[in-house]
Amino acid sequence: MATRSPHISTNDTLVVQGVVLRTLAYFDVFRHPLTLEELCRFGPGSTVSREELRSILEELEGNGSIGHHAGYYGLKNVRASAAERERSEALAISRMPTALKMSRKIARTPFIRAVFISGSMSKGRSEKHGDIDYFIITVPGRLWVARTILVLYKKLFLFNSHKDFCVNYFLDTEHLTVEDRNRFTATEVVTLLPTYGNGTTEAFFAQNAWAFKMYPGARPTPSVEVPIGNGGWKYRVERWLGGGIGDVLDSWCMNLTWRRWRRKFGHLDARTFELALRTRTYVSKHHPRNFQDRVLNGYMDRVFALEKELGHQLS
Repeated sequence: MATRSPHISTNDTLVVQGVVLRTLAYFDVFRHPLTLEELCRFGPGSTVSREELRSILEELEGNGSIGHHAGYYGLKNVRASAAERERSEALAISRMPTALKMSRKIARTPFIRAVFISGSMSKGRSEKHGDIDYFIITVPGRLWVARTILVLYKKLFLFNSHKDFCVNYFLDTEHLTVEDRNRFTATEVVTLLPTYGNGTTEAFFAQNAWAFKMYPGARPTPSVEVPIGNGGWKYRVERWLGGGIGDVLDSWCMNLTWRRWRRKFGHLDARTFELALRTRTYVSKHHPRNFQDRVLNGYMDRVFALEKELGHQLS
């Protein structure tokens, strides 16, 4: 067992242990063990040095709270989870050119001002039949026009396949703050991969500084800025739909989508519908499986199990 670092007190050590265990518990939901570098990013941040964190990890491993294999740390079955992670990382690398290609198509769409790769791909993972998710920012008052154009493209040219083109979250430039503030949304924000929209992407991260307070070691990823050409078609359509006709069309697109979702997902209670299918002039969220709640419930189950095992609450 490692000797506790002389630079942090017993109380501070317990706090850091709690942060580490909570972090590992969250990523365990995805069977995603973390490296020391990632624990610096998603764990206690600059409050401890790498060597102090390494010492605390060795102590937790020594008392059986966590496991360690080939540079990865996790709660249980780390060997199997590490192998699964490496397999899915290799697949994500092979799919990244497709994600960038689709990002470019999205960025060329009228009224789009920023594009991010989100979901599992933003964390460097992918599954054989998994989707590539995108988080999109539009100009105000045209979010639903932009979304409808993208949905029509998916239906007409991609045979309605979500695999490479899952456009499930939109905000506009006047409403950049993510409303739901919890570990799930914070993790999604700090891991977003910007592919288009210098200036807008920075403004988004600034408006969601709360997520980086939850993960003090995390930093926004710079945008890769996929090329979109001269944007001739994009900006012509924006001029054509810049006035009253565009206002009417945007409202019509939103109401049409909302009515369709109410029919299709009418079995959801009001709270779940609002959380999973948020529909306002400035936000569109399409997560009908309510993945957020499932992840947070899985996370809390793991935290409670750890607290029961340790005999005290995690800091």
